[in-house]
Amino acid sequence: QLQASGGGLVQAGGSLSLSCIASGRPFGNYAMGWFRQAPGKEREFVAAIAGSGRSLAYADAVKGRFTISRDNAKNTVNLQMNSLKAEDTAVYYCAGTMRGTSRWATGYDYWGQGTQVTISS
Repeated sequence: QLQASGGGLVQAGGSLSLSCIASGRPFGNYAMGWFRQAPGKEREFVAAIAGSGRSLAYADAVKGRFTISRDNAKNTVNLQMNSLKAEDTAVYYCAGTMRGTSRWATGYDYWGQGTQVTISS
């Protein structure tokens, strides 16, 4: 089970930090990802991190602004979002898989409920 939190309303240029806590499985065995879905758009990849934390991947749209990290002792994965833009507005989802990091939603087997991020311009 995955539970995401930390969304909210922030002005453009601001920052937000999302967290996702996992329960029920050895967390370090799972690659984790963040995806987002804006109204009327398909779910898109944001960032991913390997179970060890040593391999990271970012979408071009967020590279240099967002940072994904994890704490396997606390079963959490975080997404630090800086320099936020109006186009970052979306519902953000965390996801997990034992199959290795992926940029594709179909590569993930477990999903959190989503947390709304709204950026005002």
